[in-house]
Amino acid sequence: MLSICELVAVFLHFFFLVSLRVNSWNSWLLLYLCSPMEKNQVLLINKPYDWTSFDVVKYIRNGLKGEKIGHAGTLDPLATGLLILCTGSMTKAISGIQDAEKEYTGIISLGATTPSYDLETDISERNNVSSITPVQIQEAVAQLTGEIQQVPPPHSAVKIGGRRAYAMARNEEVFELKPKTVTISAFEITKIDLPEIHFRVVCSKGTYIRSLANDFGKLLGCGAYLGALCRTRIGNYLLKDALDPSQFSRKPADSETLKPSILP
Repeated sequence: MLSICELVAVFLHFFFLVSLRVNSWNSWLLLYLCSPMEKNQVLLINKPYDWTSFDVVKYIRNGLKGEKIGHAGTLDPLATGLLILCTGSMTKAISGIQDAEKEYTGIISLGATTPSYDLETDISERNNVSSITPVQIQEAVAQLTGEIQQVPPPHSAVKIGGRRAYAMARNEEVFELKPKTVTISAFEITKIDLPEIHFRVVCSKGTYIRSLANDFGKLLGCGAYLGALCRTRIGNYLLKDALDPSQFSRKPADSETLKPSILP
């Protein structure tokens, strides 16, 4: 049975989810009423480049004194940005957070492809992009906006007969992944500097931005891979409110420094 403190934490977290925005005064109030840092929290982490999501979980878990912890959606190792961890009774909120809309910024590199659709694997093909025009780019954007069918990357955690696709891809096994329906609510080109295309995307749960980059290159006829990716938002949770893992102290006495990033 939940304690009074845990019930208060659950109520306040629900209030946060339905709010359009949480200002700094709200965050301080929530933290004033919540339990200690290591219990029943939603932690906003700015995942470093080349860390796996599990690396972050393991790093934070070391300071939680055995408290239950889980993440609300992974990021690829080469991606950076918002990673949400939930501890204690707040792990019950994970599925709801996972279902929330996501927002990303990044760079698509035209004129080259890789097996993983990013730089986790070496470039396997190169093509000339000098004839690509802004009009063609916007036409490709339009075709990839809205409800679309998307095939996950071969190097992904999708299971095929109980095995992970990335393990089969690394073994150079032949297999087929089925397309699934995802929604791209916004696909905005923020800068064109060929061969690089800077973008912002708002999308539904289950969208692979690596696949979006690969499909973008196919539509332009020159190939493409995801050169950089940063997750800036999950629902109402914002990257600007997150901290680097190294900023999370393992001493409760230092919790003043964590106030913008810990929410009950």
